[in-house]
Amino acid sequence: MKSRPSALRDFTVDRRVWGLVAAALVIGAGAAGLAVLLLRAIALATNIFYYHRFSLAAVEPAGSPLPRLTMLWTPIVGGLIVGVIAKYGSDKIRGHGIPEAIEAILLRGARVEPKVALLKPISAAIAIGSGGPFGAEGPIIMTGGAFGSLVAQWLKLTDNERTTLLVAGAAAGMSATFSAPIAAILLAVELLLFEWRPRSLVPVAVASVLAGALRIWWLGPGPLFPVTFTSPISLPQALLSAVPLGLLVGLAAAGLSRLMYGIEDSFEHFCGKLRIHWMWWPAIGGIGIAIGGYIFPRALGVGYGNIAELLRGNAPLTLIVGILVVKSLMWAFSLGSGTSGGVLAPLLMIGAAIGEGSALLLHLPGDTQALWALLGMAAMLAAALGVPLTGVLFALELTHALPAVLPLVLACAVSYLVTSLMMPRSILTEKLSRRGYHLSREYGVDPLEIITVREVMSELLPTEILNESTDDDLPENYAYSDETCRAVAEEMAGNGQVMMVVVDRETGKLCGSIGVTELLAGRRRAIQRESERSIAFQAMAD
Repeated sequence: MKSRPSALRDFTVDRRVWGLVAAALVIGAGAAGLAVLLLRAIALATNIFYYHRFSLAAVEPAGSPLPRLTMLWTPIVGGLIVGVIAKYGSDKIRGHGIPEAIEAILLRGARVEPKVALLKPISAAIAIGSGGPFGAEGPIIMTGGAFGSLVAQWLKLTDNERTTLLVAGAAAGMSATFSAPIAAILLAVELLLFEWRPRSLVPVAVASVLAGALRIWWLGPGPLFPVTFTSPISLPQALLSAVPLGLLVGLAAAGLSRLMYGIEDSFEHFCGKLRIHWMWWPAIGGIGIAIGGYIFPRALGVGYGNIAELLRGNAPLTLIVGILVVKSLMWAFSLGSGTSGGVLAPLLMIGAAIGEGSALLLHLPGDTQALWALLGMAAMLAAALGVPLTGVLFALELTHALPAVLPLVLACAVSYLVTSLMMPRSILTEKLSRRGYHLSREYGVDPLEIITVREVMSELLPTEILNESTDDDLPENYAYSDETCRAVAEEMAGNGQVMMVVVDRETGKLCGSIGVTELLAGRRRAIQRESERSIAFQAMAD
């Protein structure tokens, strides 16, 4: 008789996970090193473009001594270089970074080309260093993921194991960039893993933690944007303000997504009509960056200093308006042109500006302005990316503002609900949809996983099996009555079967059969539960 597990288990994990953990340690260290190199490369590029010197000092384009008219050419030159790299290197360097990582996982078996791992950080450093209003997180997620994928390919692992190590590299890169290891793990789960299993979660967590530890050694400890409230938070007031602010930020997130993809459509339409090759589009996007930078220089580059100032409260109105108008338009226009850059830092900045701007309009004090900026920042991330848990923890790890945890959760939940109702896809998955792929972002236990074969099997055996088999001479493939329907469905799919006989584990006797019709019983139960719920809420839905 074929050997089967003697009992059901909560988790599907085996000893191969130890090998993945060992590989994750290497990937975590490597991705952390790549994150540091990318940040240094951005600093070097910024110094070259705006200060005409070779230096790794952390500087902002807004502090450049160059005349503003001279600075106008810088983003255009940077966009041209990025376009050339994409055309003659790899067109996969274009875009945010996170959608490309998702595409590699779902459509290419978690395989990333080596040149992408090299060219993505180079192009991102040039795009951001020349004034691009982007963050470094998208490129480092793609770069760290590419490194993890290459290690997995070298080890000749399975598709699922390659995915785990790709995501481990991505999470490690984000952890090292922002000193946010827990948020990096959650982002991996909510955006990249498409599962919550020990076999994938543990290696990702190990890589993220190691990268976070190395980050402290190489770049210093967090938080990146410390927030300290001089007086205790009024919890009732904070919770009441979190709801309308979450609604406002959710609407803004939907508007930003539509703005960016509307601009992308315009590039496709007009440049297509004029027969302008996409290689030139980032340079055209650079024109928008140049104009915005001329009007409001602080909109150039990553702008971490802007986020820090907003989170301190009492930010000047010019900064808030400049971010909401100029930075938003620059970011949408340049990213819509297909250049290389991340979305997290700009979204954090815009969300914080919405929060603080709202508090300023209501003439609220400085501490409250800082709190609203924090709530807006987290809510924007939750709404735009569709990651409410990551939005909460990311804000906490960036600021260490633990007293704000309850209003943070509420603001993120409200903004997430708004975009879930208004938008069919997030700002990241919309790009995949435009390439013809559908991605479901909902997670739930498979109904077949909680139903055993015994509950749905037919007690009748097919005639051909009764004629050909005895209890001592079982078919090669059969199911045990205490197995889950999911396990049987997977085995039937792997063997190309539509029906299996069922054996009682204790007696070893044939006791029935199971086929497609019986397996659908689990699905029918789920449908019935949803139908009952929809009836109860039908009046509200109408």
